[in-house]
Amino acid sequence: MNKTSNFLEKILGNFLALLLAAMVIDVVWQVISRYITNHPSSITEELARFLLIWIGLIGAAYAYRKHSHLSLDLLIRALKPSSQMLLNRAIQIITIAFASTCMVYGGFKLMMLTLTLHQTSAALGIPVGLVYSCIPLSGLLICWFAIDNFVSGVVPEDHSSAD
Repeated sequence: MNKTSNFLEKILGNFLALLLAAMVIDVVWQVISRYITNHPSSITEELARFLLIWIGLIGAAYAYRKHSHLSLDLLIRALKPSSQMLLNRAIQIITIAFASTCMVYGGFKLMMLTLTLHQTSAALGIPVGLVYSCIPLSGLLICWFAIDNFVSGVVPEDHSSAD
C-alpha cells in the first residue's frame, strides 16, 4: 500500500504543479488582455476560479499525505510513543469517517445532482459537475492516505522549527 501511496503522491505533486502553471498562465493572460489590449477575456476569471478550487481540494489531499496540513500536535507530542500511535490511529479513523461521508458521499451526490440538472458554467460552458468532481476525488485520496497511515502506524514528525 505504501508503494501505491508514494506513486499517488508523485502523480498528485505533478498534477498540482500543472494546475498551478495553468492558473499562472491564465491569470497573466487575464492581466494582459484587460490592461494592455483593453479587451478582457471572458473565460479567464472563471477558469482561474475553477483551477483554484481544484488546487485547493486536491492540494488538501496532497498536504494530508505529506503531513503538511495544519494541526495541533501539542497533545500527541506530550504522549508516550505507544499512546501517540493509538491517538494517531483514532485520528485516522475520524479522518476516514469525515472524508468518506462529507467529501466522497456528499461530494458525489452534489456532483451527480449538478450533472443530472445539466448545469453548465456561464463563461466556459462546461458541466459544473466536472468542477465538483474534485470533491469526491479529494475525499477518496484522503481516505486512501488515512488508511495507509493507519496500517503503517505513521505518526507525523514534528515539523516546527526552533529558530
